Amino acid sequence: MAAHQIGQITYQAAARHTVTWPHQIGVIPRRAGSFQERAEARELRSAVPCQVLHGMGGVGKTQLAADHARHAWTHGQVDLLVWVTAATRQAVIEAYARAAADVLHTDPADPERAAQAFLAWLEPAPGRPRWLIVLDDVDVPGDLRALWPPVHDRGRTLVTTRRREAALVTHGRRVPVDRFTPTEATAHLRQALAGQGRPEPDVDLAALAEDLGYLPLALSQAAAYLADTHLTAAEYRTRLADRARQLVDLLPEPGDLPDDQSTPATAAWSLSVDRANVLRPAGLAGPMLELAAMLDPNGIPQQVLTGEPALRYLTAHRSAEHRDSPARKVRAVTEEEASGALRALHRLSLIDHSPAEAHHTVRVHQIVQRAVREPLDPEYRALLALVAADALADAWPATERDAGRASALRANTTALIACAEDALYEPAVHKVLYRLGESLGRAGQLAAAIHHTQQLTNTATRRLGPDHPSTLTCRSNLAVWRGESGDTEGAAEATVHVLEEALRVLGPDHYNTLTARSNLAALRARAGDPAGAAAAFGALLEDQLRLLGPDHAGTLSTRNNLALWLKEAGDTAGAAAAFAHLLEDYLRVLGPDHPHTLGTRSNLAGWCGSTGDPAGAAAALATLVQDHLRVLGPDHPQTLIARNNLAHMRGKSGDPAAAAAALATLVQDHLRVLGPDHPTTLISRSNFAAWLGEAGNPAEAAASLAVVLEDHLRVLGPDHPDTLAVRAGLTHWRRKADEP
Repeated sequence: MAAHQIGQITYQAAARHTVTWPHQIGVIPRRAGSFQERAEARELRSAVPCQVLHGMGGVGKTQLAADHARHAWTHGQVDLLVWVTAATRQAVIEAYARAAADVLHTDPADPERAAQAFLAWLEPAPGRPRWLIVLDDVDVPGDLRALWPPVHDRGRTLVTTRRREAALVTHGRRVPVDRFTPTEATAHLRQALAGQGRPEPDVDLAALAEDLGYLPLALSQAAAYLADTHLTAAEYRTRLADRARQLVDLLPEPGDLPDDQSTPATAAWSLSVDRANVLRPAGLAGPMLELAAMLDPNGIPQQVLTGEPALRYLTAHRSAEHRDSPARKVRAVTEEEASGALRALHRLSLIDHSPAEAHHTVRVHQIVQRAVREPLDPEYRALLALVAADALADAWPATERDAGRASALRANTTALIACAEDALYEPAVHKVLYRLGESLGRAGQLAAAIHHTQQLTNTATRRLGPDHPSTLTCRSNLAVWRGESGDTEGAAEATVHVLEEALRVLGPDHYNTLTARSNLAALRARAGDPAGAAAAFGALLEDQLRLLGPDHAGTLSTRNNLALWLKEAGDTAGAAAAFAHLLEDYLRVLGPDHPHTLGTRSNLAGWCGSTGDPAGAAAALATLVQDHLRVLGPDHPQTLIARNNLAHMRGKSGDPAAAAAALATLVQDHLRVLGPDHPTTLISRSNFAAWLGEAGNPAEAAASLAVVLEDHLRVLGPDHPDTLAVRAGLTHWRRKADEP
């Protein structure tokens, strides 16, 4: 049975490093300036394996959890501290996967598998470090199904949530958190103002605390306002009452306000926004907070709020303020001024701005977000959604090398979807929604990519109709991810239908039609018809050169696919010439470190090996593996492909034992990164068995292939070319094993 090389696929993964104890994963929110030691904080320090802090929004649950985590850390009570922003199930899975990458060196490209590996590692074992897992802001208790850390005396779990479902109680002791007591609230204001050299009569502070319903979040913002304006508490109470009366006709009924907040609490935030808006750069804090209100409360990358789309939005607000002075030229808002607006909001405690946290620079409490967002005019809110979507798309890198950044962008896009309603589908599906699905898929989260794209397809069909170009794109993308997950037959059938609809609705020259043709050709190759795939890619290339030009990404990709399948179809000379010319163009258009350039170098080296120079190919691939490690990291699937091809060429060069040894390790990495049923994983397992046999172990090769055949039959079916090849290999090595 012949082992073979693997073509390009692109996912993202993280680099390995050695963990030392104690070790912290995740960012603990900063301590509030006037944090109050409360009875709940002392209660949390009892030796209970799992505790659940619950209460309405704004009462300080996260601050209590952060205080507990810092106390355990600074007093040496834990060796591993993991802070998880647990607003969604996907966020918990990704956080566990990052922890697994740190602790177990597993790659987060398959987060579900990595998360389960981390949970298994948390089970008691001799010498296992002491750990504390904080699951902050759990919104849906069901999101933690099969994700609860184990309960034992070496570990602690702390959950914060606004929910009170009985399901939470079954996992741990419930610790209710209410508003401050009158004494705590007055002490909070006194302490905050004392730090500014602002003594105030306790009677006035107590009255102000009562006005604000003893809500810690509102009290913190009131204290920041007092410190910034130098008003007395009595004067602030007068302004608060006036603003509350103004808001009565603008806001929902008090019982409908976010998290049962009072109108005076909303008035406090309104006053704080007004104050931030007069700080330099004047007039920008308000629109900046409105933009932040559409995104992830648990962390927004600064680039999203200071990039070109955000600057254009802020400049438009500045222009609107000066519409009565048409002769005055409005100066465009700069990135420095946008950062200044964030600092103004931070100064008034409306946001937490931490520039050192690259991926979670800006945090906004959900209550503040809702108080800002819900009174907005629906048309303006839809405009905000589009600005936020543009800002996210602009901040998203073409090649994801930073898993933390990609995760933050995905979380922010998910948060935007939740509050944008249908704005992101008018007049077409916004590109950031496609980008989210692509990012999930390239991160190896194929199930999540399929789920997202299915939801996208359903909504586009409902909002735009089945024949809209956006709907057809969604259906095409859904078929792609189904194919990547191993459902080649289902993906091909779906793509045929998409192509038929695209030809009927859009015509043969539309970009969506060309994309559907490319996807269908790739699926033909995956189904075992390289000659048919090469013919299809050749015909497509002619049309792309005519319509898109030679340097378009789609044209270059088709040239790569054509060369790849010419080689598989037996036209090695044609493939070599195509790869050589393509490499020149990739170097010119994309540069030497782009994944497509690296992939083409790999394909060209493979051609050299197949034409009689396996030693030269192995030398080229050894250099290429180092470049992959430098650019993409050790567990990026494209790096794994390069390692597979290097092992193959070493075997062809006369060292089958080295090839088998390298592939044994590679199989384990493929299982982690892509999962057991991915076609590439199945190929690597087949290759390992083949080189095991070539190294003089036919019985072991046959035993390995027997297991691989069962998985091929289950995943690909009995008639798939790869299944037939494995069956032939099994027969070959069984016969070899029986020879005397």
